[in-house]
Amino acid sequence: MELLDAHLVPAVDGVAFGLLLFVVAAGLSLAFGTAGVLNLSHGMLYAIGAYTGAELSDGTWGGLALGLAAGTAAACVAGAGLSAATAPLARRGHLAQALLTFGLALIGGDLLIQFFGADELPVRVPEVLDSSVTLLGHRYPAYRLCFIVMAVLLAAFGTWVLTRTRMGAAVRAAADDPQMLAATGHSPRAVHTGVLAAAGALAGAAGVLGAPIIGPGPGTSENVLMLSLVVVVLGGLRSLWATFAAAVAVGEVQTLGVSVAPELAPYLLFAAMAAVLVLRSRFAEPAGAGHGSEPSGPGPVARLRGRLAGRLPGPKRPSVRLDRLPGRKGSPEWVNRLPGRAAWWQAAPLLVLLGVLVALPALLDAYSISLAGSALALGLLAVSVTVLTGYAGLPTLGQTAPFAVGAYATANLADAGWTMGPVQIVLSALAAAVFAAVVGPAVIRARGTTVLMITLAIGELTGAVVNQLKSVTGGADGLVGFPATQALWGGEGMLEESELYNYALAVAVVAVALTLLVLRSPAGKLLTGTRGAEARMRASGHPVGRYLLVAHICAGALAGVGGSLMVTVQQYLSPADVGFEIAAFALLAVVIGGTTSVIGALLGAGLIVATRDWVAGSWPGHGPLLLGVLFVATVYVLPRGLAGLRGGGSGGGGQSGPPSGTTGAPGTPGAPGTSGEPKTSDAPDVQDQPPPAPTPAGKASP
Repeated sequence: MELLDAHLVPAVDGVAFGLLLFVVAAGLSLAFGTAGVLNLSHGMLYAIGAYTGAELSDGTWGGLALGLAAGTAAACVAGAGLSAATAPLARRGHLAQALLTFGLALIGGDLLIQFFGADELPVRVPEVLDSSVTLLGHRYPAYRLCFIVMAVLLAAFGTWVLTRTRMGAAVRAAADDPQMLAATGHSPRAVHTGVLAAAGALAGAAGVLGAPIIGPGPGTSENVLMLSLVVVVLGGLRSLWATFAAAVAVGEVQTLGVSVAPELAPYLLFAAMAAVLVLRSRFAEPAGAGHGSEPSGPGPVARLRGRLAGRLPGPKRPSVRLDRLPGRKGSPEWVNRLPGRAAWWQAAPLLVLLGVLVALPALLDAYSISLAGSALALGLLAVSVTVLTGYAGLPTLGQTAPFAVGAYATANLADAGWTMGPVQIVLSALAAAVFAAVVGPAVIRARGTTVLMITLAIGELTGAVVNQLKSVTGGADGLVGFPATQALWGGEGMLEESELYNYALAVAVVAVALTLLVLRSPAGKLLTGTRGAEARMRASGHPVGRYLLVAHICAGALAGVGGSLMVTVQQYLSPADVGFEIAAFALLAVVIGGTTSVIGALLGAGLIVATRDWVAGSWPGHGPLLLGVLFVATVYVLPRGLAGLRGGGSGGGGQSGPPSGTTGAPGTPGAPGTSGEPKTSDAPDVQDQPPPAPTPAGKASP
């Protein structure tokens, strides 16, 4: 009984908080499960309602009703606008949606702060609710009990609408069979818009009613979004009551768990999210792992391997002898072995980029040089995302986890007196590779949106460790004051911006060169074949899982090198440097450049750092707005990235759609809780990626 008395109030708080999350998550689940929109701006819709309700609250019932009506209507209109914004992306998959909605969240968050201010707004409720009642001998806020009743009624009403009304039948038909819905005279497009408007209205209403519980302020939308994603993953997409139970469980962990097990509470939610996703993918057959009959003849990958081994003749191509070109007569044999014009032409962008990077210290001021060094660190993180997303077909939102491992490894090595740069790089890469090897098996079996969610959970778990393990990471304060890095043995610590930049450039050049060599090697071609024709690869006896695990480990090591460079260049480290926002930036850099372009990823990282730190410096306080515009413009204007501009209509270096494994309708593989999606093949042909595997004559490309 004493235990009940001690934890009664936190337990009831957990119910109230969980029901608040349920109202928000119900809208998120509706948008994703029915409309097929992975909406990372859903927390911003909550913030619209919260700010509006707080602004109109005056302590009267009329003010509460007016705030509820206005906040719900404003979020409903924003949800309908989101439908129009995501409509052009219907065939491009969830990755494009995630980037677009994240950009809209940045823009909306900045506008809300400009309009309502950066301080948390006070919320005044009617006097009757602004009091306490006796609950089993304890005083408890009346408003929270009232909110619990309203949320339960809302859950019952929502379930009735979806299961017992014609409107609910149309919504369910839009998710299961939109063609059949159209045949009955209903417009799937109108239902799609209505669903997103309703999801926005739910988030807005939750914001108004939840403002006295979670007041509107900076960071509220991100916190609500992350917790709502956990609820949706745990509860699934098919039952509001399952979402209801998951929301209450999350609320209890967030309140009662903190009082009962404060050391474990920060890890429980995202650990449970990752575990559920992994278990669901384990119980389903991975994409391409069919057990049909063996092919009657050698597949395209087998032909490729045979050709590389010299057992099968390759396609005949016209050749030009160097000794017959003007000025080449009588040239020695070694001249004929030099790279041809095509090879030099393909390498030209790399050489031009390298020349520009080498010349930067002579052209820029000290601050801009330091930004360029940070861009190189972010660029290596983006290249690691390119390896996973563009080549392995594993879109990731958690690559900041090995990035953080490498960063904190370097900071702690420097603090312990290990200031030699090459030693820091190697040990940080090794630590990040070990981390990637440990979490890799949980990632490589899933596909599509499930990979995004699993990697997001891994990234958030890593962030929780960073905030809790203060003896190693410094917690929320971060690390600063460690000795400067030495570029070479016997040298002095690097303090000047130009020295740090030149060191970062040298490390980045070596790392990118090694990455390109691997991607152009037979191993890289097999990885590309795994992404484009996984079923055939498995049928040919290839250990696809092993290939993906090795790619995951190598990408983790590369991200660790990027984290090490970031610490060396900045000379400090904070949790914000390795948070979810950085993961989104890295993914945006990949999309800017083209999902299979290494050079494009580096250019994208440079553009992001310039926008975030340099351009935003001339318009203080509007950095998120500028970054949000960059997100939105990239998704719309560069569907194939910068490499797609070079390649014209053939693909150019981006992809004709999203990276393989990111498409799929709701309720099909790829939605949270499913094993994955069939992979699609693309036609990449940029300068720094391997050519596609050859396809036998008379057969369509997989």
